[in-house]
Amino acid sequence: MPARTRDTAAIQRHTRRAHAQERAQDYVEAIADLIAEQGEARATEIARSLGVTHVTVIRTVQRLQREGLVKTLPYRSIFLTPAGRALAARAKERHQTVVAFLEALGVPVAAARADAEGIEHHVSPATLAAMNKFLATQRPRRRTGK
Repeated sequence: MPARTRDTAAIQRHTRRAHAQERAQDYVEAIADLIAEQGEARATEIARSLGVTHVTVIRTVQRLQREGLVKTLPYRSIFLTPAGRALAARAKERHQTVVAFLEALGVPVAAARADAEGIEHHVSPATLAAMNKFLATQRPRRRTGK
């Protein structure tokens, strides 16, 4: 197999893995935000936050529970496990870096936030490090939340 084909295949595999993790990252980040803002995360608030149906949330939360990222109790809130909290923190930091980088380039705030939703899941550690290095040279350094 030619080197270019191998490289393209590796990139495609990486992208598929990133797509598979997007939903989990979005959910644990939304759950963490709701817990921080309201003290709890319920399926209805998660659905509202992510713009999905209650049924979609229930199904996804069941998958996240199997993956060890959340815990649930009947008729109670949804809780993040230590692994879920760690994933949420990494996702939030990555999101904040991408938004701040786009804003530093002059992208309007609303566009930067919208674009970051897709970019944040696919940016490599090397690119993220370069973004952080660039941002460290900017004064004043601005970090935008989700």
